[in-house]
Amino acid sequence: MNTDLTPAQLELRARARDLARGPIAANAAEVDRSEQYPWDNVELLRDAGFMGMTVPPTYGGPGYSFLDAALVIEEIASVCGVTGRIAVEANMGAISAILTYGTEQQKSLAAGFPLGGDKPAICITEPDAGSAATEMSTRADERGDSYVLNGKKHWITGGGVSRLHLIFARVFDKSGVEQGIGGFIAVRGEHDGLQVGTREPTLGLRGIPETEIVFNDLEIPKERVLMPPGGFARGFGQLMNAYNSQRVGAGTVALGLAAGAFRVAREFVLEREQFGRPIAEFQGLQWMIADMSTQLAAARSLIHGAARSRGPNDSAFPDPTAAAQAKLFASEAAVKITNDALQLFGARGYSRNAPVERMLRDARMFTIGGGTAQMLRTLIASKELDMKLPQTRDGYTRLASDTKRKKERAA
Repeated sequence: MNTDLTPAQLELRARARDLARGPIAANAAEVDRSEQYPWDNVELLRDAGFMGMTVPPTYGGPGYSFLDAALVIEEIASVCGVTGRIAVEANMGAISAILTYGTEQQKSLAAGFPLGGDKPAICITEPDAGSAATEMSTRADERGDSYVLNGKKHWITGGGVSRLHLIFARVFDKSGVEQGIGGFIAVRGEHDGLQVGTREPTLGLRGIPETEIVFNDLEIPKERVLMPPGGFARGFGQLMNAYNSQRVGAGTVALGLAAGAFRVAREFVLEREQFGRPIAEFQGLQWMIADMSTQLAAARSLIHGAARSRGPNDSAFPDPTAAAQAKLFASEAAVKITNDALQLFGARGYSRNAPVERMLRDARMFTIGGGTAQMLRTLIASKELDMKLPQTRDGYTRLASDTKRKKERAA
């Protein structure tokens, strides 16, 4: 349904659809087969104005909303999950954080990268710090007018192709006292201390590298430190708010993959004949189509609602609960819909000559990356129950002890 979209948004979506179903769709299977980054598609996105869409006019961008970006991302992802994911990170995530919390100098620097075709990388995950992001060991030591970073990140999307990096690290002052977790802006190629490590061979989304990023005495000048209002001590949560836009984007790619799989499956059941009639006439398959359509509508509604939402205190980012709900539902629906689409194709769907097997492999990433389905459920439950839900083994014990001390002090 289009009743909630403006004429300008409908026109924007139509432009994205034409681009997606033309040259990007024609290249999608080859991107998957070759496992090469689709630079040609990036150029198409840039020329269409779909890279850096959310960059404000002050910094040379068009200033589109997250919802506008989501409309484009869904259409692109419906034919190529890799290109859809590139569109996410060129408009949300790291660039959103810098444009919200950065200095004028940082904003001007960062804006030019996605507008020029770069897919910024957000560097949080480590080999031993995935869902437990606060257990990261990468450290930034203050030395004069700079911070020196050492450590290793893993599963960094775009490692080796991204130039702009937003790196999260534990911060230590000149005396070696920990200050908290901070964000550091680095540009690959400017410093010797940022090195691209091993690339993971992935199940899906094979055209975009997932790699290690290694920091060996990477020197970042203090003017490149991204400092939210909470400072190092409380700023990590504010920096992570940028992940709410990233989650909406990831959920939108999942939605696009599901929509693309549904479209080709619907066309197939209308054309394919068995027992002397189109298989669309069999009730069992009709009900599969009905369920897929309903799941798509629900996922799209959640994604659009989250893209429109704003977090507490009128945050620049989507509401964290709305973002979590949208990504959780859309990602799980995408796995179900793409799997059902393959089933409707029968043996043909299992062949790499059909797009649905690629879409199924691509969709599987989104119940993991950007917050696992299980961690998102914990986040949503924490909000609904209005209570902290610590995940460490002694978390509830410490929480109870802290609560008791607070009550005693209050008395």
